[in-house]
Amino acid sequence: MTITCFIRYEIDPFKKDLFKAYADNWARIIPRLGGHLLGYFLPHEGSNYEAWGLISFPSLAAYEAYRLRLREDDEAQANFAFAQRERLILKEERTFPKVVDSSYLQAPTGRMAVA
Repeated sequence: MTITCFIRYEIDPFKKDLFKAYADNWARIIPRLGGHLLGYFLPHEGSNYEAWGLISFPSLAAYEAYRLRLREDDEAQANFAFAQRERLILKEERTFPKVVDSSYLQAPTGRMAVA
């Protein structure tokens, strides 16, 4: 059973570049510590303060083991400290939806219109 840690961030819209640096750091750290990083997403159109991070795990137990590794990892702790020092994250929420396996990571299969 694949679960995804869906993280919703409210960020300071004037610190979007700092949030990008924070996400860039996680792009190195998360896979190294066992998370399947689906991506971080910055505001572009619409909201200027909402960002997301999506990380998948084979089970909730695998997520819990990953969290323990995060607490022991110097680079992860430095990234958490960076976000606190810069005050770029105003609010953070986590939810854990279960993947519908038949729909997970489906690539386009038909003719796609080119814009």
